[in-house]
Amino acid sequence: MSPESDPDLPAGVERRRLDGRDRLATRGEPVYGEPTDGEWRVWDAGRSKLGAMLQSGMDTGLGGGETVLYLGAASGTTVSHVADFAGPTYAVEFAPRPTRDLLPVAEARDNLFPLLKDARKPETYAHVVEPVDALVQDVATRGQAEVANRNRRFLREDGRLLAVVKARSEDVTADPEDVFEAFLDALSGYEVLETTSLDPYHEDHLAVVARPE
Repeated sequence: MSPESDPDLPAGVERRRLDGRDRLATRGEPVYGEPTDGEWRVWDAGRSKLGAMLQSGMDTGLGGGETVLYLGAASGTTVSHVADFAGPTYAVEFAPRPTRDLLPVAEARDNLFPLLKDARKPETYAHVVEPVDALVQDVATRGQAEVANRNRRFLREDGRLLAVVKARSEDVTADPEDVFEAFLDALSGYEVLETTSLDPYHEDHLAVVARPE
């Protein structure tokens, strides 16, 4: 793979050629069987909502080196890439099994801190998490707007909320467009800067970039 410069990507993230395609890549230990080239590993947008946001050209405000709070870390597919280019990265995951899988990912990254916590209860980790530059939200639960509202407390004044709204997690019977509209209506204390569908990478998902008001 050979790198291609892209000023819209955070420092530490590059576009590289693999199998005739431009692929996002970060420098770090492989996590989920992703293709690698030396110390670089492909950031698969089909398996990462934040990767899909960057691949789609959204202005996430990420420049590299930020302090990040990641909600819904699961076993580390996306948060591992974030830790590859960011500063201190707090990874909140509710389920014990994926948190166990996240531990070896963190062992290879000194700046990645797994937290077995419920993102709906930020008071349970408020004593650990410092003010952050980016709040990345990728939770599969009802009340996704309320999760963003409750965790706003950690965002710096010039920080960014990077949220992914999962329509089927909110209401499997509702029209996704109605779910997205309800999320934006319920978002409190934020100014929405940009929204975009994550199709074709992730069906019925809306990506939202916002900042604190």
